[in-house]
Amino acid sequence: MTKDVIALTTEMPNPLSVLAGLLAGGPDQLVQAADDGAVVQLCDEQGRPLVSVEAPLLVQVAGEAARLLGVDEPAVPYWWTEARATTGVAAAEELAAGYVSRIASLVGGAVWPPEAARSLDVVDSGSVNTEGVHATSDAAGGAVDVLTDKAAVVIQDRPVIPMTAWLSTAVSAAAAAGIGLQIVTPPGARLTPAVRAALDGWPSRWVVRDEECDYYDGLSGAVLAWQGGLFQPVPGEDGQTPVPEVFKDVTDTGERQLTLQFRTVHPADDRLVLGGALESVFQALSGRPPAGWGTAEPVNLPWSLRQLTDLAYERSPEPTLLYAVGDSLFATMRVSRTKAGVEEDITVIAGYGADEQPPLDQLPAIAETLATRHHLQSLLAQIRKARRDLAVPPHFETPAVPAGFALGADEVRSMPGDRARRTPLGTAPVELGPATRPALYYPLAGDPSDLAGWTDFEKLMRHLKGA
Repeated sequence: MTKDVIALTTEMPNPLSVLAGLLAGGPDQLVQAADDGAVVQLCDEQGRPLVSVEAPLLVQVAGEAARLLGVDEPAVPYWWTEARATTGVAAAEELAAGYVSRIASLVGGAVWPPEAARSLDVVDSGSVNTEGVHATSDAAGGAVDVLTDKAAVVIQDRPVIPMTAWLSTAVSAAAAAGIGLQIVTPPGARLTPAVRAALDGWPSRWVVRDEECDYYDGLSGAVLAWQGGLFQPVPGEDGQTPVPEVFKDVTDTGERQLTLQFRTVHPADDRLVLGGALESVFQALSGRPPAGWGTAEPVNLPWSLRQLTDLAYERSPEPTLLYAVGDSLFATMRVSRTKAGVEEDITVIAGYGADEQPPLDQLPAIAETLATRHHLQSLLAQIRKARRDLAVPPHFETPAVPAGFALGADEVRSMPGDRARRTPLGTAPVELGPATRPALYYPLAGDPSDLAGWTDFEKLMRHLKGA
């Protein structure tokens, strides 16, 4: 298992401070590079990595340390230097803590967590059957803790589990190998939306340690046990998988989340600038563009359409996945080059407190902006009871309910006759944009307490597909 420690410093760790930090473990420690030099590892005499150190990251977006670590942060810009200690080897945690503490002391800053050298036993290794398992402390730059032919297991003890660069590497490696990614956390930990999205699909799971049942799935509540080389549901005496009480213990705080999932398709053009659709939605929901963007968390770059576009072009024809943040706003954007052109698949999640109203009345206007300016193909808006801070807790959350759906002008025109306009719903669609070439917006229930909204949505989908 690994333990993360982080130095937040006002200056970039320079070669002298890095060397001093490395020598904090004593002259017997060996050093090697991994991931093309992006990760430096401290190893023992047998070459086993003790500590993996990421290259310092310049964070230019305010609020990321507060969002991901729950601490006050230095004024931006500041440097985020992260180290992961392999606790299967004696003194590795102390070595990592000594490294980041020395960095913070020499260049000015703080260490997270303050008690970095204290061990936290997230998983009792004696309770896990290790048959068929081999150590992988050096896999994916030290990201994977246990690897089998069925799952890559990553053990984390942070309060919020972010999609760090090294975790993103683990996700990609697991997908390439055709195995699941299973993240193990202590009780009380939460996921960011980026990590939550990466755990969709069996056998990937969020495994939560619990005193009552040992382990359970933080998303479904199913009681789990390590068997056959991965964490799997455990059937009860009646044949059904039990769910612990801690997962079902939920209180409605009045907080809500509005989710917009939409796709734009642009003609391939050297002059194309990406990200405008995402920026328009942030402007509509918060009055401001995104505070920043990046390819991992913490999100570290100030918002820039040009830089975002340049990155996507550099990576083409491979797809580009990136994230954007704002005040109680989080977005995932995937840019792909397809036969249809350049596609942007975007999900924006906005959080609202008990005394705030999600702007459902603005959805037609948002859809119209996307349709008339950004080549909208389709949009689905959903509302649900969930946390304003957008963090995913390890307990039951009610499913989202459709609040509205939109079709772009090309999709409307491609349907025969009046199919797009004459639907089985009780409310007629709203025309968006020019009357000669309109897009359409379909209002739906939008009540997070009424799952019947899915019935109307499915009825609409069957009708639009001609079923």
